[in-house]
Amino acid sequence: MSQKWNVETIAIQGGYHPHNGEPRVVPITQSTTYRYDTAQAVADLFNLDAPGHMYSRISNPTCEAFENKMAELEGGVAALATSSGQTASTISITNLCSSGDHFVAIGALYGGTVSLFTNTLKKMGIEVSLVDASLPIEELKKFFKPNTKALFGETIANPALDILDFEKFSALAQEMHVPFVVDNTFATPYLCQPLKHGANIVIHSTTKYIDGHATSVGGIIVDGGNFDYTKDDKFPEFINPDPSYHGLVYTEKFGNLAYIVKARVQWIRDLGSYQTPMNAFLTNLGIETLHVRMDRHCENTQKLAEFLEAHEKVSWVNYPGLKGHKHYERSKKYLKGNSGVLTFGVKGGAKEGEIVMNSLKLAAIVVHVADVRTGVLHPASMTHRQLSADELEKAGVTPDLIRVTVGIENIDDIIADFDQALSNI
Repeated sequence: MSQKWNVETIAIQGGYHPHNGEPRVVPITQSTTYRYDTAQAVADLFNLDAPGHMYSRISNPTCEAFENKMAELEGGVAALATSSGQTASTISITNLCSSGDHFVAIGALYGGTVSLFTNTLKKMGIEVSLVDASLPIEELKKFFKPNTKALFGETIANPALDILDFEKFSALAQEMHVPFVVDNTFATPYLCQPLKHGANIVIHSTTKYIDGHATSVGGIIVDGGNFDYTKDDKFPEFINPDPSYHGLVYTEKFGNLAYIVKARVQWIRDLGSYQTPMNAFLTNLGIETLHVRMDRHCENTQKLAEFLEAHEKVSWVNYPGLKGHKHYERSKKYLKGNSGVLTFGVKGGAKEGEIVMNSLKLAAIVVHVADVRTGVLHPASMTHRQLSADELEKAGVTPDLIRVTVGIENIDDIIADFDQALSNI
């Protein structure tokens, strides 16, 4: 029923449909364990022959309601809640790649994602090529190998704020026959639905705008159910028997749910990195105001960007809503709004920028982004400090870059805070 609703209604009503006399609000199922009437019922669950919950390390009713809502919001077939956005990024790739495999990622990514891809996954035998998104398709195709299993990008890059060229990269993924994985954290499904633009798998750090209140760490993977794993032998784990489930073949048994089922019953089963019921409850509660919050985030950020752009002590401002932004037209093509993050630099460089950050009173210095409170961060020395100079350049992180996560406070108060902070340099 909710599949026919608009995003705003799904955010409130989707994912959970109580029956007569049941709780109107999604309840917190704070239980590790479930009771069954027969031994066969348990066997059917462990054989994947019946739906249901076998253990809260793998699934849980509260988390399931959250997963259902996110799948509906993104227009996917199913979703899997994870313990963090980093876990969602990890499993989105490891569910496709094994040791000895390779994938391609657009270089302008969140620093933690770059570190994960270039260091940790490398230790697992999975190689990545970070590419310049501005290259033409014919040049990008040269990075693909016979063992390339995925293409990864961000809708709005963090903190470069580049807008993903969905038309270009979905065409590339289709031609090279690899799933197109998109991190939609900054855009949220309210501003953009990547599956409508050719993506196959969508992930989020739900810690950010989905939760919206900086209370709950989490992640999610949404399966579009729109990639054919049986087209060739590139994805053997989907088309060959799984010995851990007595020879079950995922594509045969689960059809277009093969990807998300495999991610849950292999990776979540063995790593135990599932989202907790309490975090799922709080995040689901946050989603109910997603559309209201995102409208205000976009409005406030546009006004702050315009103020900073006109300020005599600011050397540059980066926000896709500004007409001078390199992806201004692309943002209008793919996004309903430009989200609530901007970056800027002050005249004089990083030292003067530090003075500005230390002088802010309403906006706090936080190692976080995308919640109702305004905050600032210096990525080069904080979230991206593990990256090399070359990796920082690819990620769009300059030494003077200050990232602002614009909250939903009164915009006059936000602007006044930055104005007084800039007066100190």
